[in-house]
Amino acid sequence: MSKAKNMIIENIDELTSKGKKKERKILLELVEETLNQVNYYNIIKEVAKLTNNILKIKDLKLNLNDFKNVYVIGGGKNSSFMIRALEEILNGRIAGGVVVEKKGSTTQTKSIPILLGGHPIPNPDSVKAAEEVLRMLNKVGKDDLLIVCVSGGWTALTSKPPIGVPLADHVALHRLLFNSGMTVEQMNIVRNHLSQLGRGKIPMLAKGATTVGLIAVDEVEGEPWGPTVPDSSRFSDAVRILIDFDLLDKIPESIRKYLETALPSEESPTLLDYERNGLKVHNLVIADNIRLCELVQKIASKRGINSFILTTSLRGEAKHVGTVVASIANELSTFNRPFRRPCLVILGGETTVTIAGKSGEGGRNQEVALSAAQHLLEDSKAVIVSIATDGTDGPTDVAGAIVDATLIPRAIKLGLNVALELNTHNSSFVFKQTGDAIYARVTGTNLMDLVLIYVE
Repeated sequence: MSKAKNMIIENIDELTSKGKKKERKILLELVEETLNQVNYYNIIKEVAKLTNNILKIKDLKLNLNDFKNVYVIGGGKNSSFMIRALEEILNGRIAGGVVVEKKGSTTQTKSIPILLGGHPIPNPDSVKAAEEVLRMLNKVGKDDLLIVCVSGGWTALTSKPPIGVPLADHVALHRLLFNSGMTVEQMNIVRNHLSQLGRGKIPMLAKGATTVGLIAVDEVEGEPWGPTVPDSSRFSDAVRILIDFDLLDKIPESIRKYLETALPSEESPTLLDYERNGLKVHNLVIADNIRLCELVQKIASKRGINSFILTTSLRGEAKHVGTVVASIANELSTFNRPFRRPCLVILGGETTVTIAGKSGEGGRNQEVALSAAQHLLEDSKAVIVSIATDGTDGPTDVAGAIVDATLIPRAIKLGLNVALELNTHNSSFVFKQTGDAIYARVTGTNLMDLVLIYVE
């Protein structure tokens, strides 16, 4: 595979050398420009300015003369891009900090150390990273400013289970959750109650410091989340979710016992807890999937492409979503409705994959794309892209896939049984064989998934 220089999509030349070449090029160039613009570094530089020692972030103004020290903490995929931007903006005013990242999704910071945790499954490095964050919080005091940059992946990368829960049990729980088909919101309700740096806990550990959360939302519900946002769920909610997915009797005994017997004082902090403790917390959403989809539409408009945002809350079982995506593409291609061709249809959100038994290699975006390809009409004019904005689709080295009506005939010619591979969640195998897998460099962002349908 020859790699395109200075581009996020590494194999764009290969991807545009087959199938509907013109339409593929249009779609992939849209994705490329979009990912460049939603890079966290660029977003922070846009929303944060320092003038005469007044730090303005969106509508929040902070006089740095009012604080003894400024500390920064970053956590989640590509959060180092946020920290690098803050280092430049604050220009030597940062007294200390730490970033916890996923291997392969970092940028070089000036002085703030970067630690690598486990993702999507926590590992011993996640625990070490969490302990370093806790050590940093011990340095923070009531006269200080603490800026916390949060991106998707925080929960696994900074996961330190409560006392009495072995890491091996914590890992086993994560595997059960990821294979269950539950949404990330449901998973996080469970996981946040089992991490010492879970939702809402950082301000309670910051000893009265003014805390600012800069949050890139990666949940379909679109609400601020993370370690600086007060929680409204309880241990009982976590237990209920496990019961709903028939997992309560399957999780390790140490975790079940902890969830069922934890003291009220161990609950995640609520807004009332913040108020009772007089905490000064400001949570600002710097980016989300809505902004992502609107940006795609804006870029498409500048290129003269008629575009429509169908949803920014896409969810459901990936292969079923793929079927629906194909049905929309077929309707556009055959009947020129509900929108007139040529047009671009934009969908954002995050699907799920339920795994029972053995599975191959794949991710939710690849599964959406492969399912869609299966259901495209033979003469369909559509091209479909499904891509993870962080550049890694599930536990693979692939970002997503691009498909059109030529994919299935090409796969058959290669002797591939697409239906079998789809049912065994082995989509990566198919796309690597056909040359339709999208490979990406570090994107610098993580705003869930993007599905685009383009029909000439």
